[in-house]
Amino acid sequence: MTDQSPGVEAWKEHTTAFDRVQSVATTVSKPRPVSYIADEAHVAENTARDHLERLVALNVLLKTERDDGAFYSPDPLYTRIQTLRNLLEEHDRDGLIDLKIELQSKIEDWETDYNADSPDELRTHSAETETASQTRDLKKTASNWELALYRLSVLEDAIENYETYTTDFRAST
Repeated sequence: MTDQSPGVEAWKEHTTAFDRVQSVATTVSKPRPVSYIADEAHVAENTARDHLERLVALNVLLKTERDDGAFYSPDPLYTRIQTLRNLLEEHDRDGLIDLKIELQSKIEDWETDYNADSPDELRTHSAETETASQTRDLKKTASNWELALYRLSVLEDAIENYETYTTDFRAST
């Protein structure tokens, strides 16, 4: 293992195996097997499997059984709640509204710039482009648009339920 980069060595030195497995498993874009997560987290497969099962029990990950083994992916509900929590920790209600305005502006710009009403419509346009650069641009914008719509839905939830989410019930006991 002397062929690992200094960054990998530092990551291993300063984080636990559990933290590395969680970091990899919660950021995959599609379900991945234990072997993939173990390789990326620089841990043994048995170690990864134990930590992945713990993360499933904590509702951080979803486990899907397939013919070729177990696959793991982030639990979308956990991810949404974490995103909500981060937004509420970093912004007051006015800050959340400002973020909403920014996202709405981006979406409106994409609708105007690309003459499309949705990311799916933009993907349809990408099938009709003449160059790889144009196709790549439309595909990337469609992905960014989908992410913006997701974040907008989380922001709207945070704004709508701001009082409930930010009330410290511990102080009233």
